[in-house]
Amino acid sequence: MSLVDQLKDQMKEAMRAKDKVRLGTIRMALAAIKQIEVDNRETLNDDQAIAVLTKMVKQRRDSIAQYEAAGRDELAQAEAGEIRVLETFLPKPLSEEEVAELVDATIQEVGASSMADMGKVMGALKPKVQGRADMASIGALIKAKLK
Repeated sequence: MSLVDQLKDQMKEAMRAKDKVRLGTIRMALAAIKQIEVDNRETLNDDQAIAVLTKMVKQRRDSIAQYEAAGRDELAQAEAGEIRVLETFLPKPLSEEEVAELVDATIQEVGASSMADMGKVMGALKPKVQGRADMASIGALIKAKLK
């Protein structure tokens, strides 16, 4: 079953359960996916849909930081609730050890030896970790290894 189909099924379940937060978040995710499909005139595959959901989670994390800085805890909690719903549709996150192993393997794979090769490593690594690890922390790890 595709990710979009899972989202639609879970939307129906949330309607039946009258879970407004889950329903609203799933509808928002489906709307974001549909918007990209309409804009690009193509149907998104699971990897592309995961990228959309990952972007939505990242946006919410940024919003939480801003809301907390402004003292708006109720809005930060609402965003955190949306993150919890979105994360149920993302693949299981990688552990730090798994990320380190993937980074090492990718550095060997592309033959990276200096910081000039960081783009190659990031490009090769991104599809492997899409939705399963934070690219910012991976970038920091790559920098440390390529010094």
